[in-house]
Amino acid sequence: MIPTPDAHAQLVSDDRSCVWHPFTQQQGWAGEEPVIIERGQGTDLFDTAGRRYIDGVSSLWCNVHGHRHPRIDAAVRDQLDKVAHSTMLGLTHPTAIALARRLVDVAPEGLTRCFYSDSGSTATEIAVKMAFQYQRQRGGEGARRTRFIALRDAYHGDTIGSVSVGGIDLFHSTYRPLLFDTLKAEPGDAADMERLFEAHPGEVAAVIMEPLVQGAAGMLVHPPGYLRAVRELCTRHGALLICDEVATGFGRTGRMFACEHEQVAPDLLCVAKGITGGYLPLAATLATEEIYEGFLGEHAEFRTFFHGHTYTGNPLACAAALATLDVFEEERTLERLQPKIELLGLLLDEVAAMPEVAEVRRRGFMTGIQLGDHPVELRMGHRVTLEARRRGAIVRPLGDTVILMPPLAISEADLRGLIAITAEAIGAAVATAQLAVAA
Repeated sequence: MIPTPDAHAQLVSDDRSCVWHPFTQQQGWAGEEPVIIERGQGTDLFDTAGRRYIDGVSSLWCNVHGHRHPRIDAAVRDQLDKVAHSTMLGLTHPTAIALARRLVDVAPEGLTRCFYSDSGSTATEIAVKMAFQYQRQRGGEGARRTRFIALRDAYHGDTIGSVSVGGIDLFHSTYRPLLFDTLKAEPGDAADMERLFEAHPGEVAAVIMEPLVQGAAGMLVHPPGYLRAVRELCTRHGALLICDEVATGFGRTGRMFACEHEQVAPDLLCVAKGITGGYLPLAATLATEEIYEGFLGEHAEFRTFFHGHTYTGNPLACAAALATLDVFEEERTLERLQPKIELLGLLLDEVAAMPEVAEVRRRGFMTGIQLGDHPVELRMGHRVTLEARRRGAIVRPLGDTVILMPPLAISEADLRGLIAITAEAIGAAVATAQLAVAA
């Protein structure tokens, strides 16, 4: 039901007076007419005025099979008829057990244990804590391994531990006094990482990285073979490898997990976002049996991993995740994605040729369109976002990089429409900005 003008005005008023939006400068937000999403269907979103938008960012990189997918809807309803939530502290439940088995089965070889949490940030925070505690509990030389190597411009979430292993100054520098120090490697440069290992012999507990693509860095794509080289460096120097597949997992690069492209098996794997198809908050940190066994002991030894969340392994979220994996199989999602990946590449070639575009970076369905250097006050990426909305698509910028990551289920027709709208929006945004500067 579309609200009346008075009801819409009340929603806008309440939003501006009560809601604090994430990663949003609220002063600027108050000066714009908000898009209030009222419902979704397939790969479309509809606002309270009934306007349709192509969901060009998968509702922040998490929707996989589309909104209101009947298979996932039914799974959540069925679980709701049983129990909505039960703690996993001292208890368990069938849905979490079944999902852990499925995740272990589809994950890279050697990952045998599943620790649930609620978001990408918590998944990576858990991996960092596991790696640190595992090394401490090994004793001997392991006790010296207290440092982490992360990549420059890394982003692994917004909790303090995940921010500590991050490297985007705009997001992270404010919190520097709260953080622990990490070693920063140049993305894509295996020699630089080897230099860090050699400068700190026996000190590195783990390397944490997004495999193949650094999403929040603006879709920075690593060169072929880099992930494999990092795996080999970790093995040679006795460090664990943490792969953060919160953004890259569940088909975004064309395979279920990005690690598969280079036949790499990490020691810890972090997943979230697409795990439930974009329905409910859920995350998991998968670990090897060796790491798991490092936490076993008598009660008095206190080798327990002292970490947990109220909604860890929530049954509704686990039901949605099981259904999401079912849909991957039943609809042959990854197989059907390959022609769309090829089509996306062809369409983006035309965008890359635009004079307003400096570079297009892409892997699979993950795309960053770099608009070039513009004064910060012009907010060029944001201008593109507004122009795209006027034309019927939701995109989101990272600075002056326009991000596209549509649901894997998007049709070829809508994919063409999304790229056409984005190209038009870029042209219009740059033109209006130039007029504004001239004035």
